[in-house]
Amino acid sequence: MTRFAHDARAAAAAMRALFPATPMQRNVHLSDRFGAEIWLKREDLSPVRSYKIRGAFNAMRKQVARGTRRFVCASAGNHAQGVAYVCAHFGVEGVIFMPVTTPRQKIDKTRMFGGAAVEIRLAGDYFDDTLAAAQAHCAETGAHFLSPFDDADVIEGQASVAVEVLAEMTDAPDLLILPVGGGGLSSGMLTYLREEAPETDVRLVEPSGGRSLAAALAAGHLVTLPEVDSFVDGAAVARIGTRPFEVLKDVAPDKVLDAPEDRICATMIDMLNVEGIVLEPAGAMSVDVLGALGDAVRGKRVVCVTSGGNFDFERLPEVKERALRHAGLKKYFILRMPQRPGALKDFLGFLGPDDDIARFEYLKKSARNFGSVLIGIETKDAAGFPRLFAKLEKAGFPYRDITGDPLLAEFLI
Repeated sequence: MTRFAHDARAAAAAMRALFPATPMQRNVHLSDRFGAEIWLKREDLSPVRSYKIRGAFNAMRKQVARGTRRFVCASAGNHAQGVAYVCAHFGVEGVIFMPVTTPRQKIDKTRMFGGAAVEIRLAGDYFDDTLAAAQAHCAETGAHFLSPFDDADVIEGQASVAVEVLAEMTDAPDLLILPVGGGGLSSGMLTYLREEAPETDVRLVEPSGGRSLAAALAAGHLVTLPEVDSFVDGAAVARIGTRPFEVLKDVAPDKVLDAPEDRICATMIDMLNVEGIVLEPAGAMSVDVLGALGDAVRGKRVVCVTSGGNFDFERLPEVKERALRHAGLKKYFILRMPQRPGALKDFLGFLGPDDDIARFEYLKKSARNFGSVLIGIETKDAAGFPRLFAKLEKAGFPYRDITGDPLLAEFLI
């Protein structure tokens, strides 16, 4: 056994003083749907509802043994909560820097986990500013900065997920699927699996709006994405960590999969409605790509790491909306409606029995012959939209489908 594997097992054993191993659950719904034996490694059921507690615990226990009593991190999400929880466990001081724009719910939850052990400081509108403030504080005070993923002890702690997977299964899985953000979880688990279960195939998943690993693999070196879609906030990272990339740089590019944000929403809704499992966007990514893998999962024993369940239900309307759009059951379009008596009645006559008007708003009221109308239609059958659009074209009602136009959707929807 290598030193890394030995230390990862030691980390997993030490964690039992803080929380039990997260469940491994065979999911009947997914197994039947994809013709495979699908298991979920439920990191969403850790004490802080994500795997981040593992890396924080492992890194902090080592530093506490060396006499460190003050820790600092910069995070607006799961890493902050993991650090806060572990600070309370060890009775050490934590200073957690969060962007000024962090939702109150996340601030309150972090404070709840840390209690009197942590101080929360709001600094900067953007994470880069928050990170700079945290690092400046460390330089001034000599506190230990705890990176969310670019830290050898954090990576070792995240590898404990793989330790538990192999310990809880009679045979190693044929395929393991896990999300990638900064790379701490994936690099830790891959290092352990390469040593202890080299026969297990692995797929890594990134959100479409934050494919920093795919970009780095294509370039052959670390790159910083010019912009990132922050919807999958637990995995949308502009630049993968330096240490994780040293492990992941040999991964075949075709084993790094793409998960579109709207499709992730559909997966989240499916898991909530069918299984009663609450997943955050990053936590749903491993399940989301099962359909895209097709024959690669059929007949196999597959483990999906559901990495987190910190979902703010205030986001549920947006998730439902995006899920409907992905399924083709909701569309938005701008209609040039003739300004004549009966035009609106004619339009309503084009709708089918399952079509529901979800949005109707005049955008321009000064045109002499036509008025621009923003219309949202929700239906039970996606095949109804081609029929509706054909009727509009035949009747001379010009329209523009803006459902997939991110710029117009941002301003109008």
